[in-house]
Amino acid sequence: MNFVADESVDRQIVERLRDDGHSVWYVAEMAPSISDDEVLKLANNESASLITSDKDFGELVFR
Repeated sequence: MNFVADESVDRQIVERLRDDGHSVWYVAEMAPSISDDEVLKLANNESASLITSDKDFGELVFR
């Protein structure tokens, strides 16, 4: 399965998902501090599920 993990996600979660064979784009490794819009765009472009603990994404998803 494909995931995009926002930088608010703990690295241990990302590592566990990778160990289990999942593909994970981790914003903290790729482009820290990019906007929430860009993170959501990345997830959509990669057909990946977004993992975040940032509550601001709820509004973006429904817009």
